[in-house]
Amino acid sequence: MSADPQATFCATLVDEWIRLGVRHAAIAPGSRSTPLALAITSRSEIRVEVFHDERSAAFAALGMGLATRVPAVVLCTSGTAATHFHGAVVEAHQSGVPMLVVTADRPPELHGVGAPQTIDQHRLYGTAVRAFFEPGVAVAEGAECWRDLAADAWSAASSTTPGPVHLNLAFREPLVGEVGMVPAPRPRRKGRSEVADGDWPVVDVESLASMVSGADGVIVAGEGIDDPQAVALLAEALGWPILADPRSGVGHHAGAITTADTLLRHPAFAAANRAGMVLQLGQPPASKVVGQWLATTGTSHVAVSSYGLISDPQLVGAMQVHAAVGRLCDSLRALIHVTASGGRREAWVAADSVAHGVFGGLLDNADSVDDPAVARAVVAALPETANLVVSSSMPIRDVEWFATPRGDVTVLSNRGANGIDGVLATAIGVAAASGRPTVVAIGDVALLHDSSSLAALAARDLDLTIVVTDNDGGAIFSFLPQATALPAERFEQLFGTPHHTDLVALAAAHGIPAATVDSLVGLRAAVSTGGTKLVRIATDRTATVAAHRRLHDAVAAALTAAGY
Repeated sequence: MSADPQATFCATLVDEWIRLGVRHAAIAPGSRSTPLALAITSRSEIRVEVFHDERSAAFAALGMGLATRVPAVVLCTSGTAATHFHGAVVEAHQSGVPMLVVTADRPPELHGVGAPQTIDQHRLYGTAVRAFFEPGVAVAEGAECWRDLAADAWSAASSTTPGPVHLNLAFREPLVGEVGMVPAPRPRRKGRSEVADGDWPVVDVESLASMVSGADGVIVAGEGIDDPQAVALLAEALGWPILADPRSGVGHHAGAITTADTLLRHPAFAAANRAGMVLQLGQPPASKVVGQWLATTGTSHVAVSSYGLISDPQLVGAMQVHAAVGRLCDSLRALIHVTASGGRREAWVAADSVAHGVFGGLLDNADSVDDPAVARAVVAALPETANLVVSSSMPIRDVEWFATPRGDVTVLSNRGANGIDGVLATAIGVAAASGRPTVVAIGDVALLHDSSSLAALAARDLDLTIVVTDNDGGAIFSFLPQATALPAERFEQLFGTPHHTDLVALAAAHGIPAATVDSLVGLRAAVSTGGTKLVRIATDRTATVAAHRRLHDAVAAALTAAGY
């Protein structure tokens, strides 16, 4: 074979991406994507995970980006295969996760003539990508631009507003060719979407420092915090409490409050602790109760995003700030000239201690198993340095509300679009990219949504434990008004949606060790040991609603007894 421009083009893209830091890729099999698939797999610097299902591949690449904050490549063939990437692209867009999304395409002469696996892939993902590139079929005369294309795509994905970038690459047959002379690397130029280190958008830190100085406020800490210690030091300097989401990494620091959802259900406590100012760092928590309280408190509400994403579902953000959270906190701390008394911080901390005491007493040695107890037990049993990937719907809420925070583990969740699709694939990507023990806490419906990701999982070299709470349906809907407003039969048909699937048998069919545990002791033991496995624990939807009510009522009684 003579040197092939397509093969050389792909080899050049991959070489440049490796120079820039790419170390992970997820590939779905297909013919039209052959040139790039061969280029990726020929390089030992890149760990490749192959998925039969394009949706799984895309969510795995999302997980790789979540774990490393470095874009992974996800590749598929042409046609409807590319449409299955869309869910993960949207989540990456709304969560600020960098990703290089590559779809192979047919050449122009095969469009509009009924060629198989040919659809319109031009700007397929609309505004959900940071940039779109469609360079056409590679020809030797364009070689001098190939590295620039790769660098521009990387820069758009990795800028101070990170997210997915779409490259739609057309290839002609033959699809297997010999790689020729790859263009030599050149000094890096600033890509069209790249912001050099330190070139963050200008923030009027002095004005912001004046706003927080002497104010009686709270910090809300969510996903997107690069320096939890800086947040804790700022809160200490201000004398403010920190309402900490488990994804923030701040929950174990002094002054952090991790039971705010329960505390703010107590009317007297919520009223007595209204804040004059709210400084929201990163994404807001999952708790609707906290969100509603924030909407009615604080004369000033400042939302800060490291990723340049607006996250203000309560429409209360008086100011949106795009800045590195850690650096901003350090700058504010240096400029604060008047601090609050700290009395409100002490009240929050004391109440948080009361709530955790109640939770520990009711959940840690419970005879019966319910979803809050499972969440608390899973977090407590995680190996040191482990990742916990938590499904949206009830698992993320139970971890946020009832678990004891740990500073030696990383909690991740797809909360950009809040969907339950692709959770297992995301966890696979996290485990593959981090090389650390990973546990995914997931419900039965979310697992079934992503059951295709079980394919070939047993053969992957991963330490991944799947903990599935199986209540035979959609537990979160039992908390909604529909549960009492509709006849039981209609509610079960539309919302409860029992599936009667044997999840242990499903995992076993894929060669994955699986078992049901019926106690918290057994659950903790399973979570603390390594290897790829599925652990099922049966819960009851009605009992879960009752357990939530019992826990909140018990904390309310304890707060009242304590004088709140």
